[in-house]
Amino acid sequence: MPATKPTTKNTRVFLIDDHPAVRAAVRDTVESENDLTVCGEASTADEAFRNIEAEAPDVIIVDISLTDAHGLDLVQNVEAQYPGVRSIVFSKYNEQVYAERAIRAGASGYVMKSEPTDQILKAIRSAVDDELFLSQQMASRLLNKVASGQDSDSSPPTDELTDREMAVFQMLGQGYSMDDIKDRLNLARKTIETYRRRAKEKLGFEKVSDLLQYAVKWTHTQGPGTETTVPPTEPFEEDTSPEKES
Repeated sequence: MPATKPTTKNTRVFLIDDHPAVRAAVRDTVESENDLTVCGEASTADEAFRNIEAEAPDVIIVDISLTDAHGLDLVQNVEAQYPGVRSIVFSKYNEQVYAERAIRAGASGYVMKSEPTDQILKAIRSAVDDELFLSQQMASRLLNKVASGQDSDSSPPTDELTDREMAVFQMLGQGYSMDDIKDRLNLARKTIETYRRRAKEKLGFEKVSDLLQYAVKWTHTQGPGTETTVPPTEPFEEDTSPEKES
């Protein structure tokens, strides 16, 4: 009787990004490895969530900026609904801004889109081994933060924003209307207005127009090398306190 060949279990990877070219590049990178396979793709959070159960991925690769939701919301929802599925955030945003937020939302790793594609492969394998994946620089920053027990005095104002305030601030900078943000975050308009007001106050602006101008400038300066410290994280809470327009 011929010897039975040992079977190798491929790690199943699901891609979630609203840019087809990005999904194609990641798919080619993943499929080039014998132990990895892409089991599905989605361009929206809703499409992804509807297909994750059917495709049974081991790891999902998630962009932060999706057309119908914030990527960290999706990470949290997947963590709650499918705790065995590992999430890796793959984003254009500087890791110093979002890496810690992503990890606290339940992600197993954070990779910037400016990094070499082999970083995605390393992140996937780390996630499968139940290990966190961050760049060496980011890991050192977080360890130093834990060791010191306090934030740097040179932290920028955006450090004061909670996750929800940061998400609203980011989407304002991307040009989304209040109704667009409401739909993407699945929150009441008054709640979104509250987050906007809080961001305005924490960043020291008196007018919403000044906040919008700053948000646009901030969003367009994000990328490799941007020196921004990771903000402290709070749960993605909903606040329904009334808005005071300025």
